[in-house]
Amino acid sequence: MSASNPSSRTHPVIAIDGPAGAGKSTLAAHLARRFGFLNLETGAMYRALALKAIDNDLGFDEEAALVDLAESTSISLQPQREGNRVLLDGIDVSRRVREPDVTAGASKVSVHPRLRAWMVEQQRLLGASGGVVMEGRDIGTVVFPDAEVKIFLDAAPEVRGNRRYRQSTPDQVPDSKVTEEALVRELKERDARDRNRAESPLRPASDAVILDSTAMTLDQVLEAAEAIVRAHVSDAKLH
Repeated sequence: MSASNPSSRTHPVIAIDGPAGAGKSTLAAHLARRFGFLNLETGAMYRALALKAIDNDLGFDEEAALVDLAESTSISLQPQREGNRVLLDGIDVSRRVREPDVTAGASKVSVHPRLRAWMVEQQRLLGASGGVVMEGRDIGTVVFPDAEVKIFLDAAPEVRGNRRYRQSTPDQVPDSKVTEEALVRELKERDARDRNRAESPLRPASDAVILDSTAMTLDQVLEAAEAIVRAHVSDAKLH
């Protein structure tokens, strides 16, 4: 299945890619609210499938079994003001998919080419009509290479780890021994998996605007991203 024709869309697709912990979800939610678009968090789809694999006692390296599992799975995202509601086979798993074991599993599940192909098809269907902000690892390069706006949000792993550590709640980091250094190490390991995988490695699209937030405040990032959107999309398509 190919990406949709942008000329047939009345509203744009805004693609936000970048490594784990860069703040993609926060930025996507803000832009969706700002321009009245739907916020479709594709990473939540991988986490939902990883959760189902955990519940079915499937190994994350069993690609054929994971693809079979995916093909009998219903994953839907219901955008809410506070973030996506994630439904797995009709059950709300929004909180569960944010837990560390599921997040780690999603990174391992996502390396499989056949599984990624299935996910890409689902994601294209969700965003085919435009008017969406879609964030992930390969939105601007694979899912919607024709997106009207492509932002690659990045930051140094030490900064991403510090932000994640400061934002963590006891529910997200139940082990009180988890340190900031451990989170930085985990992010670097995930970066290596994402950037070096054979299928759809993490990289900026050739026409993406790279937004490095290492030395920026959140407000500065949001303001810069809004300016990028306005520079690439006419006012008529933003309203």
